[in-house]
Amino acid sequence: MTSEQIYVGSYTSQDGGGEGIGFGSLDGLALAATTADPSFLVRSADGRFLYATNEEETGRVSAFAIQADGGLEFLNDQPTEGMHPCHLGIDPSGRYLLSANYSSGSIAIHPIGADGSLGTATQILQRQGTGPNVERQEGPHAHQVVFFGEFVFDVDLGSDTVYTSTLTSAGRLEEVDLLQVHPGAGPRHLVFHPGGGAAYVINELDSTLSVCSYAAGKLAVVQTLSTRPADSPGESYPAELLISADGRFLYGSNRGDDTIAVFAVAADALSAELVQTIDSGGNWPRHLAFSTDGTRLYAANERSDTIATYGISDGLLTPAGDPTSWPKPVCVLPV
Repeated sequence: MTSEQIYVGSYTSQDGGGEGIGFGSLDGLALAATTADPSFLVRSADGRFLYATNEEETGRVSAFAIQADGGLEFLNDQPTEGMHPCHLGIDPSGRYLLSANYSSGSIAIHPIGADGSLGTATQILQRQGTGPNVERQEGPHAHQVVFFGEFVFDVDLGSDTVYTSTLTSAGRLEEVDLLQVHPGAGPRHLVFHPGGGAAYVINELDSTLSVCSYAAGKLAVVQTLSTRPADSPGESYPAELLISADGRFLYGSNRGDDTIAVFAVAADALSAELVQTIDSGGNWPRHLAFSTDGTRLYAANERSDTIATYGISDGLLTPAGDPTSWPKPVCVLPV
């Protein structure tokens, strides 16, 4: 059992859900803050503040000051003016917090004050579009906001689109390009190769990984492969995607199969190969996270109320002890 301390976000409105954000080592997790449906967490670069989505129908984002003992002091919250915000990103300057409203398909931008509190939104950017999956792509569904270099990317599951924008000093997104992933893919999360010439998109609706070339804000798909072995039965819905610090391995979660998929990345970063699938240590692995030293991986299994831990050796995963219990865990943030 690792002694590393983590914050844990969870769903509180589900049957059997908890009360808010947990904090502590895996064998000593305790409630750090009471807040509704904190499904995604980010920490400021200086480690002073933590921000959480409140993934409700009337969406909000909450700001907390991190205390010396890791406790959380509530500062304030702001409406995202959208439904079910599910992901957050802090811009590299530390001036703005961006959130993805899943159900309403919009991006909200809030200024961050010197004291860590959130100001009134500077922009609510409403995305448009649909996809061929009539149940899941009836409209836009923003699922991630991520910064890389001078650009910000928002991933829209509902329209099979990844948007590239710049963020102005006034806190507004200006679109510069977009990637249209294959119809019905349902892109969910995006990571960039540390070398800068490639990116990878995990697609929720058809269990695929899109490998992309990347330059100057422009993405282009060069390979598409499955996140599952060829003989996998039933349906599965990938969620999280991570890349190792050296860019040699990708890790994706498969909800339904309840596995973690490991991909080896080619030397040129422009192709990948599925080299391992391993049980996620529970049911419905929504989120994955590396330990701060990169030697372990955490899997938050939403439906089994467990957080599993794995050792990483030459890219491959090995279970490290028994899973830890926590109600409806959906985000792990090591500190």
